Amino acid sequence: MGRFRRMLDRLSSSQEDLESEELREDAETAGCIRIGDCQDRQIVTVTGTLRTVTLRPRAGVPALEAELFDGTAALDVVWLGRRSIVGIEPGRKLIASGRISMSRGRRVLFNPKYELRPLGRE
Repeated sequence: MGRFRRMLDRLSSSQEDLESEELREDAETAGCIRIGDCQDRQIVTVTGTLRTVTLRPRAGVPALEAELFDGTAALDVVWLGRRSIVGIEPGRKLIASGRISMSRGRRVLFNPKYELRPLGRE
């Protein structure tokens, strides 16, 4: 009965819900903390999919900003002094590590160590 219920839940769920569930499972498999559980000033390793990537200057310095989403919450990842980074593009999965800070009520990770995840399912 459990297998049937899971199949029925998947059929009645929206595409966004299914993607969020997959991202949450991916974070757990990779041994990363969920973004929704991150606290201010905590050192974390998170994983997710980049939803947006924009160039937005901060205090006159170029800054590449990306929104990372893991199915629980979003996190702004900011690389100061960078206009672009090869591989950092919407839809790309990555693992990022660093210290969380809060800015305007949003979680932010400045100049993180990061690892790009392979494209596609491997």
